[in-house]
Amino acid sequence: MSAGAAAGFLADGMFHPAAAADGTAPNIVYIVIDDAGFADVGFNGATDIKTPNLDALAAEGARLEQFYTQPMCTPTRAALMTGRYPLRYGLQIGVIPGAGQYGLALDEKLLPEYLREAGYKTAMSGKWHIGHAKVEFLPPQRGFDSFYGATVGEIDHFEHASHGVPDWYRDNTPIEEEGFDNTLFGAEAVRVINDHDTSSPLFLYLAFTAPHTPWQAPQEYIDRFADIPDENRRLFAAMMAVVDDEVGKVVAALEEKGMRDNTLIVFHSDNGGTRDSMFSGDTPVQGNMPADNGPFRAGKGTVYEGGTRVAACANWPGKIQPGNVNGMMHVVDMLPTIAGLAGIELNGEKPLDGMDVWATLSQGAASPRTEIVYNIDPLSGAVRQGDMKLVWVAALPGSIELFDLSADPGEGTNIAEANPEVVTQLQARIVQLAKEMAPPLLIREAIRLTYYVPPEMADTQELFSIGD
Repeated sequence: MSAGAAAGFLADGMFHPAAAADGTAPNIVYIVIDDAGFADVGFNGATDIKTPNLDALAAEGARLEQFYTQPMCTPTRAALMTGRYPLRYGLQIGVIPGAGQYGLALDEKLLPEYLREAGYKTAMSGKWHIGHAKVEFLPPQRGFDSFYGATVGEIDHFEHASHGVPDWYRDNTPIEEEGFDNTLFGAEAVRVINDHDTSSPLFLYLAFTAPHTPWQAPQEYIDRFADIPDENRRLFAAMMAVVDDEVGKVVAALEEKGMRDNTLIVFHSDNGGTRDSMFSGDTPVQGNMPADNGPFRAGKGTVYEGGTRVAACANWPGKIQPGNVNGMMHVVDMLPTIAGLAGIELNGEKPLDGMDVWATLSQGAASPRTEIVYNIDPLSGAVRQGDMKLVWVAALPGSIELFDLSADPGEGTNIAEANPEVVTQLQARIVQLAKEMAPPLLIREAIRLTYYVPPEMADTQELFSIGD
């Protein structure tokens, strides 16, 4: 059996029990939020932020305790869409800037393309951020039947603009609308559900821009959190409340449409919460960084647990057993897992890094994943095998950190000196992955902008020799 065909089977060789007996593929509602901390939802311990709708999904489904993403936005979204680590196609560093001319490689086949070929109706509402410089990069050309939202990394939530440049689309057409963006994203998702012809399954990708900077929210939401003294935390909480309310409306729409019982809902943040203003975005930050990553070290932009282990849950009535799931999962696993549920045979356009984790997700079975690749770039790398995690900065002056996450999830004790064999093993794995790595496109873009490279040369490897 090919690896692609195996995606539709569990370890015991049985076809996915979640695939309905009558052949009906499940609806998929995939919800991503932007820069929320691990402990910024009630189901992970938040007390000042109320998220009752998300908490209900987690309580009645699987609370995913070891769900990993990439350290930043663009790489995570690309990993979700491809089932492949961003190091494979040059998106492993940073995010695509507003002036960036590059995007997710057009020869990468994306999740909505697979699903549309399998008979799904595909819709996206929210933030894209994996390519915006040319129309070929936009969602309608990457597998989505409809798109509503923004294409870049950060917009003013009321003005729908980045650096004064409007960024608001319906399909490929720029539009002008008033309103708070996250409320509008939720309303669009509800519209898609209400208008959906249930003779076909639905894939709905709902990507909120909250609680990413700038910290803004409608006044009625800010007023809900008047008891939070820190202004940034108060605004952050208000943004999370908007998301939670919109998720509640989406679930209600699914129920009213009669779709809820055959719908898998997946929810997670795109990376950990921001703890360093360096990674907060374009908006200058005054005061405290409000995100809370709970027991984990650091946050967004880093390969420590606080930047990569995120708040996540999955819910499907009768198909996902309620409870805490502790098996390791990575966002790249979602493509093969969803493909398996949809009965799609992945035909191996390119090798996937993702694994089918349905048995873990739905039943709490042992995860097939024993390794997490946090990131690999020309200057550093981080890999976890089992409970041992190596963070290796090769750029001078360099550093090597080894952590046993079973005993030290907060990564407070470096045990590298006491475990040289483990260090050597994990360094070898990082070197192996580095040899497979595509050159980071952000570096190429920086060279292009610095040296005024003509557009016809921008996509060539010769670009890396400029300035040598």
